[in-house]
Amino acid sequence: MNYQTFQPHPDLESLISCYWTLEVPATEDTQRQRIIPDGTIEMAFILGDDIKRYTTEDDFIIQPRSMVLGQIIDPFYIEPTGYVNTFAIRFYPYGFANFVTAPIRTLANKETPIEMLFEEKTAKKLEQDIIQATDTKQRIEIIEFFLLNKLSEQVTVDAIVKTTIDTLLSTKGSTSIRDILKKDVSKRRQLERMFVKQIGISPKQLGKVIRLQGALKMLLNEEGESLTNIAYKSEYYDQAHFIKDFKEFTGISPKEFLGNENMTLSSVFYK
Repeated sequence: MNYQTFQPHPDLESLISCYWTLEVPATEDTQRQRIIPDGTIEMAFILGDDIKRYTTEDDFIIQPRSMVLGQIIDPFYIEPTGYVNTFAIRFYPYGFANFVTAPIRTLANKETPIEMLFEEKTAKKLEQDIIQATDTKQRIEIIEFFLLNKLSEQVTVDAIVKTTIDTLLSTKGSTSIRDILKKDVSKRRQLERMFVKQIGISPKQLGKVIRLQGALKMLLNEEGESLTNIAYKSEYYDQAHFIKDFKEFTGISPKEFLGNENMTLSSVFYK
């Protein structure tokens, strides 16, 4: 498995976390992989064989070759049908709203083909250009040219949403919305409406996802660390609250997560 990340152009770095690529050789014994919510929106291009996404225990869809993955609240399973080769753009929570006019909430918990979000002819050309590019460097140049042009067409994201997200990211999701808004609690309903419109989930949900991300990284990278210490360092009230949030977003307990073959892909991303 070869997973790599690349930094965006300075004019896009406030909106895009990174570009990433993933290559996995085809094997006869493929495993379903549980994808865990991470609070981001991603545009992905499947360059290898098809990838299934299970909608029930037995039913599945084939993911679009070029798509946007909206905010994911519930974990879901994917399974490659052969060789995996993916190029993707990982947007900050408020980043993708700058490039589209569609309400971000309509993208949540599903894959949306890019031709449904951009002019169809433009989207098809982008997909073909990405597929035919010779390497990752060229793909990054293609997508940045596309995004910088789209950016000039859009208004900037509402300042109150960006400020809230910046605070949640800098405090690893531990700051309450009440504390962020300080005395002006009257803005809370306005903030929540703007979040659902531009981010796709509520500020509270995003804060929980961001805090869980930090805990997951500690769980994977700090061997021998007790769950109590991880909960404390991640500013959960106690271990029970940490386990409750963990199960809410992953479907299993922290101990079940470690060494679970269905978590291999998620483990790579978080390490």
